[in-house]
Amino acid sequence: MSLIKSISGIRGTIGGKVNDNLTPLDVVKFASAFGTWLQNNKNKKDLTLVIGRDARISGGMVSSLVTATLQGLGINVVDLGLSTTPTVEIMVPELKADGGIILTASHNPKQWNALKLLNEKGEFISGENGAEMLAIAESEDFNFAEVDDLGKYETRDDAFDIHIQQILDLPMVDVEAIKAKKFKVVLDAVNSTGGIAIPMLLDKLGCETVKLYCEPNGQFPHNPEPLKEHLGDICELVKKENADFGVVVDPDVDRLALIDEKGEMFGEEYTLVAIADYLLKNKNGVAISNLSSSRALRDIAQNHHSEYFASAVGEVNVVTLMKEKNAVIGGEGNGGIIYPDLHYGRDSLVGVALFLTYLAKENKTVSELRAGYPSYFMGKKKIELTPEINVDDILTKMEKEYQNEEVSTIDGVKIDFENNWVHLRKSNTEPIIRIYTEAKSQEEADQLADEIIAKINSLI
Repeated sequence: MSLIKSISGIRGTIGGKVNDNLTPLDVVKFASAFGTWLQNNKNKKDLTLVIGRDARISGGMVSSLVTATLQGLGINVVDLGLSTTPTVEIMVPELKADGGIILTASHNPKQWNALKLLNEKGEFISGENGAEMLAIAESEDFNFAEVDDLGKYETRDDAFDIHIQQILDLPMVDVEAIKAKKFKVVLDAVNSTGGIAIPMLLDKLGCETVKLYCEPNGQFPHNPEPLKEHLGDICELVKKENADFGVVVDPDVDRLALIDEKGEMFGEEYTLVAIADYLLKNKNGVAISNLSSSRALRDIAQNHHSEYFASAVGEVNVVTLMKEKNAVIGGEGNGGIIYPDLHYGRDSLVGVALFLTYLAKENKTVSELRAGYPSYFMGKKKIELTPEINVDDILTKMEKEYQNEEVSTIDGVKIDFENNWVHLRKSNTEPIIRIYTEAKSQEEADQLADEIIAKINSLI
């Protein structure tokens, strides 16, 4: 079991020992630290935080602990109840709140939960701010409110309606074009809150929804990470129902995977590619993903005479570069769509609406759409490290070894060859070097990874 304290939030398994797991005492400590950090950095007396949770089993307990702790600090709480990560992100600025906490462990199994921390813009707090918050947690320098100054508590049940209406109002979402097609969509929401929000959106867009695992009870019927090996049921159901395509979301609805009408994976990397293709056809601009995402996005941007840039891995880093470059679209290759005209956060709902618009306008099947994109294949391997190995030294040697290629060192070492690439990153949580490769075939991607591993071993 684990407790992982990072700049963006606190993640751990429920139960066990304090400081080793996400116990009630740990929840209270880190909620206190975030609330105290906000109080230290805001020039106002009355602070308000928005909270929401996915449907995992521990969510109600964790939410009660967070709510009571914030009230104990004198902070007002607006509780959205069962929600999604992008919905909470939307509601923080909508309600002019001072920040937010999303209670979700994203794609982790049901044993896990987490506190994800948002600033007043509804965006994940920066690395610097996260470090300040963790220092407060370490010191436990909290000052709780006296009885007359306890925070107020209220609930809202209109957050999904507000989120969906903002999507429908986007100029690039063509509601009438989608309605005219009467799409039939199968949805796997892994028994979490996507089972509430996505059908609401699809109904507004005139689509028929076939629900699979849409009961928000937190009993995940399969591993909740939306990868091919976990999605056999929806692939079969799409074919059985003669549906136009399938939609898969993770428990907090910030990752979007698609299944074509033949029951085949569209490819998580290609969710962002397809949506960028649609947007950049209509507006020249910049597309952003991270260094470990597919080269296909760069290819699509170049096809549309647009620019492409890659950030360090992590949503905060993608968003920072998107703002710097004033990007039209961005995200991560794991199916995370960030559409800045709505908000700077990964959002499966806006991803679904933009994809449906593109599908309606192109008048193609999903498989035909996918066939129009360059095919790349990814390999993911790792090297186990021993204590005497200096990872930074290895990465420096690899950078020098391939200095005649296109090399980026903003996040580990990424080497871009003419027809493939490799990205080497030191893990923050395990004693390993992660090795990501991409090439025109799976065999080539795996072979490149093996060659790089051999090269690293020769340098150790």
